[in-house]
Amino acid sequence: MQEEALANIDKIRSTGKNKALLISATGTGKTYLSAFDVQKFNPKKFLFVVHRKNIAEAALKTFASVFGDSRSMGFYSGNEKDVDSDFLFSTIQTICREENLKQFEKNHFDYIVIDESHRAGADSYQKILNHFNPKFLLGMTATPERTDGLDIFKLYDHTIAYEIRLHRAMSEGMLSPFHYYGITNITVGGAIIDDKAEFNRITSEERIERIIEKVKLYGCDDGQVRGLIFCSKIDECEYFSKEFNKRGYRTISLTGISKDEERSEAILRLESNSSDEKLDYIFTVDIFNEGVDIPSVNQIVMLRPTQSAIVFVQQLGRGLRKVENKDYLTVIDFIGNYSSNFLVPIALYGDTSFNKDNLRKLMASGSSLLPGSSTINFDRIAKEKIFEAIDSANLQQWRDLKNDYLLLKYRLGRIPKMIDFVEQGFRDPFQFVLYSKSYFNFVSRNESNLKESISNEHVVMLELFSMEIANAKRIEEVLILKELVLNKQVDVAKIKTQLENEYNIQFSIDILNSCIRNLNFEFIRKTKKNVFASNNTLYLHSEFKNLLENKTFCEYLEDSLNYAKAIFDAKFISKKYFEGFQLYQKYSRKDVCRILNWELNEEATVYGYKVKYSTCPIFVNYHKEDNIAASTKFDDRFLNQNEFQWFSKPQRTFKSKDITEIKNYKNGLRMPLFIKRVMGKVLIFILWEM
Repeated sequence: MQEEALANIDKIRSTGKNKALLISATGTGKTYLSAFDVQKFNPKKFLFVVHRKNIAEAALKTFASVFGDSRSMGFYSGNEKDVDSDFLFSTIQTICREENLKQFEKNHFDYIVIDESHRAGADSYQKILNHFNPKFLLGMTATPERTDGLDIFKLYDHTIAYEIRLHRAMSEGMLSPFHYYGITNITVGGAIIDDKAEFNRITSEERIERIIEKVKLYGCDDGQVRGLIFCSKIDECEYFSKEFNKRGYRTISLTGISKDEERSEAILRLESNSSDEKLDYIFTVDIFNEGVDIPSVNQIVMLRPTQSAIVFVQQLGRGLRKVENKDYLTVIDFIGNYSSNFLVPIALYGDTSFNKDNLRKLMASGSSLLPGSSTINFDRIAKEKIFEAIDSANLQQWRDLKNDYLLLKYRLGRIPKMIDFVEQGFRDPFQFVLYSKSYFNFVSRNESNLKESISNEHVVMLELFSMEIANAKRIEEVLILKELVLNKQVDVAKIKTQLENEYNIQFSIDILNSCIRNLNFEFIRKTKKNVFASNNTLYLHSEFKNLLENKTFCEYLEDSLNYAKAIFDAKFISKKYFEGFQLYQKYSRKDVCRILNWELNEEATVYGYKVKYSTCPIFVNYHKEDNIAASTKFDDRFLNQNEFQWFSKPQRTFKSKDITEIKNYKNGLRMPLFIKRVMGKVLIFILWEM
């Protein structure tokens, strides 16, 4: 990883750039990496900026191990001001003062490193960045994402030196494996602890005993616990520490008001091998989220709700550093009635798509999608709480959508496209479409001048294409439209060949006619003149050609099509593809009507099943809700892996027209089965093979 990063930084400098941001997970050697690059750069004067003295001390030791006695090194913090040293390690609080900055010329330092660069939006950091003009500036952070609207990437000219996130670091074997246990928080007075619980319930005797029971049960790798316990509030933190001490543990509580000396001493005691000095636990309120190195931590206990996936990963990272004789990290997470529980799988699995289906699949996957030997375990109730939180969460709020949009915009240094979200592994961009009817509508709400560039007709057409064609449920229309936008006409034979070569899909006349209806929006009864066929060639109508003269319209239409193809391709598995449908994927009734080549969308009249055009899609509500009428509470269920028990509509006999056709399905009736599993308030149709 360091070799790749160093090579990339060299490449960046060779293009004339003098700034870069290194994004690297905790424990992956950021400080050593910077030391190696400084060694290669060979500056006469060097500055390393941190936010705490103990971090400056650790950084100096790292650089000394790389440079030996070839450079003089000193501190610029508090009363220590070794201004004559070649390499200075300074705290931000000291060097940002005007009287101290005046001691240095703007070009005094050839190379500057800003540690924890996600803090660099603060005024103190801005003073340094505005004052100095180094030949090269390197920012380092594990988490560049911010929720306060500041553009950290701009400070480094949107140039990323290298990036290695937690899950890649784990797959590369750079971090300690972990075993995570999500367990139900204790009930007090019959109610599970939640984020509104009163202090006397949070700190009850019963809860303390429950916590101790679990930390003993799940233990640690070698039986000698060295733990961090993250609490929500200062009074809770101090109370738990006292109660643990009464029960024979040696613990200490540290909060934001604790002095650096207290923190350093506590860390030394936690890592100590002396039976007289060693601490079992440090109770803390967020102060150890970043900027502290305690490699021997082998147990982390979370007594606070997960309100931020970023903070969760930061706290998890406190125990992931590798150290000799440490086999793994134990993580014990007490999960209560928290509305933010859906953030737990986002943090654990590193999935930032905010797609509920993805989150449910991750929860169901257990440890199978984790790299290395790490494991994830939830007890039954804790798992139910997380599923409930996923079901009830609104993951498409304007605030969150805008924040993620701006974050990618800052990262790229330009307005992001839908395909950028896919390629960068960010939020599923179709959520912007669902919120605003098209991605263009969402962007234009954030970029004030954009909407002036197209007409109302353009806006309407982008909405229709985004929702009805580019939803990644069928690929044929997408390929046709991509080719038509590019060349204004396309031979049907070319589309047929592309489908066969890329997907092994047969392009029939029925599918062709269906595609034309869909592209003209006849299927949804909003007919537009867009596409027509003549002599086995597809053409654009003049009205649509005129729309394509607009550069903005063309750009956003092509982007939506590129997104649809990328998502379809990512989910496509040839052996699980059956005449338009991907086995076990999610479809709405409207999608089904379209893919079965029905002339019109008849989703509103499909009650359970409908026989039409030699097809009979069957929709089954597998887990019946309690409040439905007994007359329709059919016993639909899988009898085994090969047989499904299904009931027709009421008041049917073997002579009924639809039943007769179903019985004689071998005469050419296609019957795809879709299972709708009720999960809270969410209804999911999934295709099953008949």
